[in-house]
Amino acid sequence: MTTIGKSRAGATETLASMRREYSRNGLRRRDLSRDPFVQFEQWFSQAVEGGIAEPNAMSLATVDASLQPSLRTVLLKFFDHRGFIFFTNYTSTKARQIAENPRVALLFPWIELGRQVQIRGRAEKISQSSSLKYFLSRPRGARLGAWVSQQSSVIGSRQLLEMKLAQMKKKFSNGEVPLPDFWGGFLVVPKSFEFWQGREHRLH
Repeated sequence: MTTIGKSRAGATETLASMRREYSRNGLRRRDLSRDPFVQFEQWFSQAVEGGIAEPNAMSLATVDASLQPSLRTVLLKFFDHRGFIFFTNYTSTKARQIAENPRVALLFPWIELGRQVQIRGRAEKISQSSSLKYFLSRPRGARLGAWVSQQSSVIGSRQLLEMKLAQMKKKFSNGEVPLPDFWGGFLVVPKSFEFWQGREHRLH
């Protein structure tokens, strides 16, 4: 059995005593919309109005062919009754895992409001024209970055990224930055929603 040092033991005791009572909001059935998309929009608007940092940040869970799960944070860019859209490099780990297994989960952790929303469903690529429309709305620097950043790959140094960025700036100096063929959006089509509201005494 490994002996825990004093500092580590103190940290463990601190973790054990961390506790917050969720008493800010309740959750009553009569206040919920029958349409989960409408309910999500209401809670999302309240998160924005509440000044939460990055209210559109969502955890995306994927599973590879060996059933090993992966989790990372991405940004929600659009949502409607079809589903929820985010953008990424199609050669990234998340994109490769979606190609192997399109079943995914999203989590919006609005901790300041004592709320979270979990969405489970299937991810599918959106059309190239839809990806292009969003891509052209991004700042020029972000469009250049899409050409430079090979997500999930190993690089030797930051300098290599800076050198490649300089190359892309030179390459596209006389016109618009085009949409890379390896970059675009995914639509998560929901199968289920879970709206969670923290309550006192852990009676959530």
